[in-house]
Amino acid sequence: MKLIVGLGNPGKEYEHTRHNMGFDTLDLLNKTLKIDLNKEGFKGLYGKGKYHDEDIVLLKPLTLMNLSGEAVQALMAFFKIKQDDLLVISDDMALPPGKIRLRENGSSGGHKGIQNIIDNLSSNEFKRLRIGIGEPKFNSVNFVLSRPTGEELKLIQGAIQKASEAILDYLDHNFHHAMSKFN
Repeated sequence: MKLIVGLGNPGKEYEHTRHNMGFDTLDLLNKTLKIDLNKEGFKGLYGKGKYHDEDIVLLKPLTLMNLSGEAVQALMAFFKIKQDDLLVISDDMALPPGKIRLRENGSSGGHKGIQNIIDNLSSNEFKRLRIGIGEPKFNSVNFVLSRPTGEELKLIQGAIQKASEAILDYLDHNFHHAMSKFN
């Protein structure tokens, strides 16, 4: 069973902000997977389905971003999902808009949602897919909680499309295959 977590903040005021790249990617991915995120529990909104005869769970934590690990840890414990089968999608200011990066493990890179997952799992050994949103030209909190526009929006929408394709490639083949194709 694989768990794919899209990080973001719940609520209309946060929809399609830079910090909600994980939510937006899950929404696009779900057009192919057709797994309804209609169950509320484990401090999140989740759905379970099959893809190529493998169980897949999608999760949008309903905690605020900085507490995402609580939802991830609770759902993993309930479904007995191994850390090796966890993939977390997040925004990343260190990558330019339009770029994605897949990694098997590593530090949080200053991302508080990722850090909370590391803290709750007591490990940084899980897969990540980071979507570039670029460096802020002003306050980083205001930057990640604002919506991209113009050319930046086009680049980020392209990255969300690539991220969805990379996840499908991971599910079709394996993570190394997706890394070599999309990094």
